[in-house]
Amino acid sequence: MKTITAISLALLLLFSPVLAGEEEYRAARLKMVADQIEARGVKDPAVLAAMRRAPRHLFVLEEDLKMAYSDQPLPIGYGQTISQPYIVAYMTEVLELTGKERVLEIGTGSGYQAAILAAMAGEVYSVEIIPQLYESARDRLARLGYEKIKLKLGDGYFGWPEQAPFDAIIVTCAAGHIPPPLIEQLKVGGKMVIPVGHPWSVQSLVLAEKDDQGQVKTRSLMAVRFVPLMRE
Repeated sequence: MKTITAISLALLLLFSPVLAGEEEYRAARLKMVADQIEARGVKDPAVLAAMRRAPRHLFVLEEDLKMAYSDQPLPIGYGQTISQPYIVAYMTEVLELTGKERVLEIGTGSGYQAAILAAMAGEVYSVEIIPQLYESARDRLARLGYEKIKLKLGDGYFGWPEQAPFDAIIVTCAAGHIPPPLIEQLKVGGKMVIPVGHPWSVQSLVLAEKDDQGQVKTRSLMAVRFVPLMRE
């Protein structure tokens, strides 16, 4: 029978709290998906799997770790937030991704939505206007191994024309109107989901779809409240 060496025992004692903590986060994540997301009607298995895997607690501020899997948005600094888990899942499901798409995100924030998209799409491009958030998201995503996510520091209103066109676009901040550059960068047959309305008030989550003639049809999905789309 093998005996535990002093070194092995020391390592076990050192990492036991870490492993226990990670297991607690995993349990909270599974409960979040069951109670906050599935219970509200999100059905796409790929979305649910992505939400179960992504470690949301690594995308929030340290002082908010205990609320990482709560049913609410959380501040990430500079007047920005990480969205409510249900909204992240719902907006992702609306895009109906199959795994091969080229997706543009406007508003990287902490990088959490981009991480979910990375599990759902072929390529993910994300634009952030706040330098500090861009740098922290870049470092965090690299550290966690999200290699397929490409980040850009800039004004999201203009999208990312060098990488267009995109099969899908997701905007995680509210605009007064759908930016024409984003419409131009959307492929025929593509979908865009974006909160539209006045800043710091109730907005409408809008789904925009481009048909074969290049015409865009929109429909309102639900009332939401997002931080405003910041401009340079």
